[in-house]
Amino acid sequence: MIERYSTHEMNAVWSDARKLAVWKEVETLVVEAWADIGVAPVEAGVAARNAPEVDEAVWLEREASTHHDVAAFVDLLAESVGDGGEWIHFGLTSSDVLDTANGVLLKESGELLLAAVAALHDTVKTRAFEFRDTPTVGRTHGIWAEPTSFGLKLANWAFELQRDHERLVEAVAGVSFGAISGAVGTYAHTPPSIEAYVCSHLGLGIEPASTQVIPRDRHAHYLSVIAGIGASIERFATEIRHLQRSEVGEAREAFRSGQKGSSSMPHKRNPIGSENLTGVARVLRGYASAGLENVALWHERDISHSSVERIVIPDATTLLHYALKRANRLIGDLVVDTDRMAENLASTRGLVYSQAVLLALIDTGMTRDEAYQIVQRNAMKTWDEGGTLSENLADDPDLTLDAATLAACFTHERFLSHASIVFERLEASAL
Repeated sequence: MIERYSTHEMNAVWSDARKLAVWKEVETLVVEAWADIGVAPVEAGVAARNAPEVDEAVWLEREASTHHDVAAFVDLLAESVGDGGEWIHFGLTSSDVLDTANGVLLKESGELLLAAVAALHDTVKTRAFEFRDTPTVGRTHGIWAEPTSFGLKLANWAFELQRDHERLVEAVAGVSFGAISGAVGTYAHTPPSIEAYVCSHLGLGIEPASTQVIPRDRHAHYLSVIAGIGASIERFATEIRHLQRSEVGEAREAFRSGQKGSSSMPHKRNPIGSENLTGVARVLRGYASAGLENVALWHERDISHSSVERIVIPDATTLLHYALKRANRLIGDLVVDTDRMAENLASTRGLVYSQAVLLALIDTGMTRDEAYQIVQRNAMKTWDEGGTLSENLADDPDLTLDAATLAACFTHERFLSHASIVFERLEASAL
């Protein structure tokens, strides 16, 4: 991933230095496992454990000759071990090392993502309670619908992030697997006890039936969940973009000292963070698609997945980590204009209270269609000719409501009277 959209923590997980260190750990554990069952001398395991890390530059230089990254690594590690070096990679194939090491790195990347989702959830939850009693216009199809509260919007987001976290927990567990089963997964040259020893020490599950590789449906699911979290962020970002429109003006991204919204128009305050996150979500969906394409490999394996994964897995996890952190800052610093929300609610001229009138008329014994026609024709009059819905209804000779009952329909409190249940559920929720 380009530096602009990277984080130091995730870069460290996917660095060559970390990869080579995990490869060495896998190889060392295999030698120790052979020693544990009395096949390799104990000294070989000790020598492997004490061997220095493989130098990245030397490894790349060797790979230029071998044209095989694992083979170059094995050569160098065996040389550095010295006596006992012949036990390095004993009975293994490259995928045993690669897939098991990737299980470790996928788990580490997943743990970073889980922490970032939890942090964003906490920020959204906090702001939901901050604005739980702030009335605002609810919109469907971009058109005024009924009153809601800004806190309810945020509560909805918080619960989505809770579901994202649950899905990610499952997906991380699903890729935290290793396999030391040999060339076509038959354990012909390495008994299952070797695999059990290695995976246990690495904190990985054992792939119950590998071929030469761990099945890629696991990775596809992980990437799909990542894309799903990106879609959640995009939904939040899209709402913020709409609320920041000049005509709406109910919420806006923080605009810092020295920041410029446009190179040509000094008045501009653009929702650049939200737009950035919208674009990021598109890229994450592309990575998920590539992951699904990787599921179907030839026979017991081919390497058509390899080039894809070297790009999409580090990039997808890094990009989502960046997006989660940026979204956290964006929502934590979001400027909410409660006065503008009240103004916009008033500007609806009471149209957003139409259903309350409809139900009040039905409650008097009127049929639903009769009631609907009365409210609708006065709503259309309000749209087309002006006035307020309550005024126009009061002048309608077919209206059967007294003034007090009619007035009671036009309060946002009526619409939010049961909304507290959402906040009770939110208060009880935890990651």
